Amino acid sequence: MYAIIETGGKQVKVEEGQTVYLEKVVGEAGDEVTFDKVLFVGGDETKVGAPFVDGASVTGTVEKQGKGRKITVFKYKPKKNYKRKQGHRQPYTKVTIKNISL
Repeated sequence: MYAIIETGGKQVKVEEGQTVYLEKVVGEAGDEVTFDKVLFVGGDETKVGAPFVDGASVTGTVEKQGKGRKITVFKYKPKKNYKRKQGHRQPYTKVTIKNISL
């Protein structure tokens, strides 16, 4: 059984027992997280939401909070002596999916 959930402005396909990296979700390591915005549930019984499946939810456990690799943002305008260098590390949450319920 698998589901497509919406979290952090993105749609993610998840299965039970799978570990996924999501946009930052509130919670400490070991906390349980519930995703209610389920768009699609597939497997033995297929359900499609309009836009969300009623009564469906996906639960998971937060494994850790972290930051991604550093990305360098560099802006400049030629011949104008304008240069800006900035770094960015996107926060993420590592979640292990426990249960998909209808």
